[in-house]
Amino acid sequence: MRRFVIILLGALLLAGGLPGASPQAQEIRPAIVFDMGGKFDRSFNEAVHRGGQEFQRATGITVQEFEPQQEPQREQALRNFARRGQDPIIAVGFSQRSAVATVAAEFPAIRFVLIDSVVEAPNVQSIQFREEQGSYLAGMAAALASRSGRVGFVGGMDIPLIRRFACGYVQGARAVNPQVQVFQNMTGSTPAAWRDPVRGAELARSQIERGADVIFHAAGGTGTGVLQAAADAGRLGIGVDSNQNHLHPGRVLTSMLKRVDVATRTAMEQARAGTWRAGRSVLGLTEEGVGLAFDDNNAALFTAAMRARIDAARTEIVAGRVTVHDFMSNNTCPEQ
Repeated sequence: MRRFVIILLGALLLAGGLPGASPQAQEIRPAIVFDMGGKFDRSFNEAVHRGGQEFQRATGITVQEFEPQQEPQREQALRNFARRGQDPIIAVGFSQRSAVATVAAEFPAIRFVLIDSVVEAPNVQSIQFREEQGSYLAGMAAALASRSGRVGFVGGMDIPLIRRFACGYVQGARAVNPQVQVFQNMTGSTPAAWRDPVRGAELARSQIERGADVIFHAAGGTGTGVLQAAADAGRLGIGVDSNQNHLHPGRVLTSMLKRVDVATRTAMEQARAGTWRAGRSVLGLTEEGVGLAFDDNNAALFTAAMRARIDAARTEIVAGRVTVHDFMSNNTCPEQ
């Protein structure tokens, strides 16, 4: 964890900066505008919320929050926070890109942090992750644990970012078993796809009926239904973003961590310290921005040989000897 913070700080400091920024303590009024799905989705949003709360407990500085229920509310919330002098403002999710671009231009003295997309502006810090790398390890874990040779993936909103998860997952599974079957379903094409656990459970059950015995979700709050269905059927689920191993101990194989909690807290710490910088950073296995969760809840599900194989793959990816395909590089997945 500490290594990740140090690397993240270094990566973000290498990016461009706001004119006049200086390394001295500053009074800040941070705020977060969540993505659709709510801050207690037990996944992506909740990880950001957790990072903000960690900062608040450590500093005593209140972190304001807003949970949009409709898409237009995101831009409204960003603008309202900026008018009130909230700074920095964390915008959660790729779908806030246009809203951040618009509002950041209107309030050049306010600092914005955009998670999962990029806005090139002197007052915007953009943080992205190499989800395909973490998903590759999740795919390896699924294939290693599968007895049927059939595994599944349930995505949330059908967008290139979620296809990136799916593509990495398939590549990792086939690195273990070239004949593995990977069933894939996306929940929908609108933001409602992030908050439909009933539909998530239905999709998981359909894959289980086809023989899948391990199912990975990248579906936000919808994923709780996926994990529940897998557990109810005596199969294994794989969580995402936050560590979800505890939701069904012994039935969640692992969770693909995406450390948006640390990225959120670090951005606020930088703003307070006067070291905040604009620019883009991309965090993968090398920076410990993604990875798998291992704890007491899933310890019995992994043999030493399984862990060793996953650790070896991680080392190979970090060293550049194994390349995980990024779906968003050309909107194709060679493993399909």
